[in-house]
Amino acid sequence: MRPSPRRLLNILVPVKRAVDYSVKIRVNPAQTGVDTNVKHSMNPFDEIAVEESIRIRERSLSSSPSSPPSSPNPVTITALTIGPPKALDVLRTALAVGADSGVHIAIGEKEAMPEPLGVAKSIKAWIEKQNEKAGGKEGRVDCVILGKQAIDDDSGVTGQMLAGLLGWSQATFASKVEVDEARGEVTVTREIDGGGMQVRCRLPVVITTDLRLNEPRYASLPNIMKAKKKPVEKLTPADLGVDFTPQLEVLKVTEPPKRVGGGKVESVEELVAKLKEAGITAA
Repeated sequence: MRPSPRRLLNILVPVKRAVDYSVKIRVNPAQTGVDTNVKHSMNPFDEIAVEESIRIRERSLSSSPSSPPSSPNPVTITALTIGPPKALDVLRTALAVGADSGVHIAIGEKEAMPEPLGVAKSIKAWIEKQNEKAGGKEGRVDCVILGKQAIDDDSGVTGQMLAGLLGWSQATFASKVEVDEARGEVTVTREIDGGGMQVRCRLPVVITTDLRLNEPRYASLPNIMKAKKKPVEKLTPADLGVDFTPQLEVLKVTEPPKRVGGGKVESVEELVAKLKEAGITAA
């Protein structure tokens, strides 16, 4: 009897429910934030992270054609989200696309979303809990792939904070990811001004995804139905020993002033006069 290969890589993909990218953002009447009574979907950068984790699994499977069909996948993918009950929608989307299981850290419907540091601490606590449960190497989280930022707050710091808290390697703004399971290394090409930077990291690692990394696939109807049967672990911040009390206070949120249309001038003299009228003078 041929033995089943052990799992080579366990990937965690945090995903966030955010205001849909096609919605025109409006400030709420109280000027405490944006109006959230609109369509929501998975943060686009997190969609890219889910897609990349699936591609890593597919590449791993294609490199091991001799494995029997009944053997488990060499790469497991767990999607994790923090939010109210409606956040389950984005978790189910990740499961329909290809994630194996999900984790929902639930907060109240009226509670504010946690700040990036709270999110990073929650993910760290879950990873430590999972790794303690796994004991040996098999089952331990080896890699976290998440979007470089969320399009609602644009903070872009959760991945870096998580790597710092865990003491793991990190590769941010990834436009290409290559995993060498045998050597326990990941080679990442990073987006930088004027080109790319290639970095090599030892596992475990935290990777944040940039736009040009891939193009996410759509979930098929059969897979959407199958996703309803995939396991989802439900937790609370208290289960992880995490406090989501905000450390920052938003004083006021306002929309930017509307742009005023330009005008044409007939001569340089008229242009100079217009600039003086606007209070713009030479230094």
